[in-house]
This record gives sequence, structure tokens and C-alpha cells, in this order.
Amino acid sequence: MEDEAILELYNERNSSAIAETENKYGKLCFQIAENILCNRDDSLECVNDTLLHAWNAIPPESPERLSAWLAVAARNIALSRWRSDHAKKRGGGEIPLLFDELADCIPGDSDPQKEVEKGELAESVNRVLSSLSPEIRDVFTARYFYAASLYEISKRTGFSIGKIKSMLHRTRKKLQSEFKEEGLC
Repeated sequence: MEDEAILELYNERNSSAIAETENKYGKLCFQIAENILCNRDDSLECVNDTLLHAWNAIPPESPERLSAWLAVAARNIALSRWRSDHAKKRGGGEIPLLFDELADCIPGDSDPQKEVEKGELAESVNRVLSSLSPEIRDVFTARYFYAASLYEISKRTGFSIGKIKSMLHRTRKKLQSEFKEEGLC
């Protein structure tokens, strides 16, 4: 079923919208949650939470790209779940490693001025990512948006793990340089 038809089902408040969404995008949402949580049961629960979120948010929202909208929702729900599960301890999964890798190039602060600059930060990230080759951009988003392991990225792209690490390192340095240039660091 096409996305427009699925969105129309949501707009009509037809419960088959949930089943159609799960049939078309359930695996995508599960993979994103599984990459973050490394737990099948929790990941399945995140998929269900994503479907519930879609039911509650559409309408009034009407996403232009349903797949991207669902991916962001699944990612955010999984990250919230991960943070909740690891509030008092640091887990041994990929997420702490991702945060550590990005810590040097993305500023984080509870300063109110920094909160205002979040929009500028997002614009800078988008500008840098749009200037990258499609291969590098795909590797970066697979790692830091979809939380894919280096092995998964290597398997999907055919690049060696060393090359992927190098690409990610150079991209983080480019982001850091851009942030410093714009006074965001």
C-alpha cells in the first residue's frame, strides 16, 4: 500500500492504518530500535509504541515522508527507553560509544544560551552533511542516526571497518571545525 493511502486511513481513523504501517515499516522501526536497545522484546515494544504514536499524531500531523517520520519516531522512542534503562549505569552497548565519539565535536551544555543555539547547531550539521559525498553521508547517518554497528555498516557498504572509522573520524573533525568557525563550540 502506498504512503498516501496509509495516511488517508489515519485521517479516516481507520484502525487498519496501524496494520498497514506495521506491514510496510515494522521491520525498519524494529531494526532502528534493535540497534539502539540490543534487546528483541524492548525493540518490539518500541515498534508498538511507534505505531501508537503514529495513531495519536496523525492527524493533525501529515508527514511528507512517512518512512522518515516513523524512523525518527522509532529512534526517539528507543533512545528514551535506553536512557530510562541506563539512568543509573552505563551500559555496554553501542549507544555510550556513539555519545563518546560525538562528545568532542558536538557541544552540549545546560546553559540557556546554548539552548538558543540548538537551531543553529542543527543547521550547521545539515549544512556539513549536505556537503559530503553520498557514501560518507550514508555511513555517518547509519552510525549516528540509526545506531548501526561498524560491522553492519561494513556489511552494507562493502567498506572495511578501518575505512569506516576513518570516514567517521574525518566527518566528526569537519563538524567540529565548522562548529568552532561558527562559534558554537
